[in-house]
Amino acid sequence: MLLELGKAVSFLLSMLSLYAVAINAFFLPGTRWEERLWLALAKVIISACVCFASGLVFCFPARSNPDANQALLSTLPVKLFFWAMTAMVLFFAAFWYLRCGGPCCSNVNHDCI
Repeated sequence: MLLELGKAVSFLLSMLSLYAVAINAFFLPGTRWEERLWLALAKVIISACVCFASGLVFCFPARSNPDANQALLSTLPVKLFFWAMTAMVLFFAAFWYLRCGGPCCSNVNHDCI
C-alpha cells in the first residue's frame, strides 16, 4: 500500500519537474534563447534526478512490487523523461530555426546569435 502511494507521488513529482523544464524552455517572454537554454539545462539536470529517483521507487525490491525485477531504464518515469527530453529538444530546435531563420541565414538578427 505504501509502495503504491510512493509510486504515485514520485511519478507526479517527475511529471511536474518535466513541466517546469518545458515552461522554462519555451514560455519565458523577453529572454534570449541562450538564457532560456542555460536555465532549461539546469532544470533538465534537476528533472533527471527526480525522474531517476522515481524510477528507483518503481523498481524497489519488495515482495509486493510486481515490477521489482525491472531494469531502471525501462521504468515508466525514466521512459517519460527520455521521451519528453527528445520532444523538447526537437521543439527547441524547430523554434530556433523558425525564429532565427536557420544557421545559414544572411540576415541574422542579433537576438539569434
